[in-house]
Amino acid sequence: MKIIGLTGGIGSGKTTVAKMFSQLGVPVYIADVEAKKLMNTSKVIRRELIALLGEKAYSEKGLNRAFVADKIFNDKQLLQAVNGIIHPRVAEHFKKWASKQNSSYVIKEAAILFENGAYRECDKVILVTAPKSMRIERLLARDKSTIAEIEQRMDNQWSDEEKRKLADIIIDNQDLKATKIRVAEIHNALL
Repeated sequence: MKIIGLTGGIGSGKTTVAKMFSQLGVPVYIADVEAKKLMNTSKVIRRELIALLGEKAYSEKGLNRAFVADKIFNDKQLLQAVNGIIHPRVAEHFKKWASKQNSSYVIKEAAILFENGAYRECDKVILVTAPKSMRIERLLARDKSTIAEIEQRMDNQWSDEEKRKLADIIIDNQDLKATKIRVAEIHNALL
């Protein structure tokens, strides 16, 4: 079974593309969703995050996302430390998940596939791109973030130019109909 990485900058539409693959019957693993689940269910992750960030990292409801985000997005070393706690557990969880799939390939969707080195474990990597202005528009419509907060998150990710050098396949996601056609072409080629 092939492992196909799917990545793109925040607001590029990688989750939309992942859904398109899922609709074609391809098993899709959304690393961000699984990471959030693990942060709330893993006692080891909880203990390590509290040791790193303090007791406020968790409330009685689970991970205090606002607190954690506020701490790490202004501190690259802290962000790397948090990623160092979470990403190995997500990688382990993905391997277990993938081993249970019955398909010629699976999709691993991850925002920072290149940044954390996980692309090395993929047979191919698909990069989803869109112009920065379009990505900001999408995020303003989706989140309650400010432009400054969005740009700050974008600055924590590699640029599309850097990612293009390592990507095997690129999807320019500006028009949904064209993207859907491109996904079907890629799917047929991967089969």
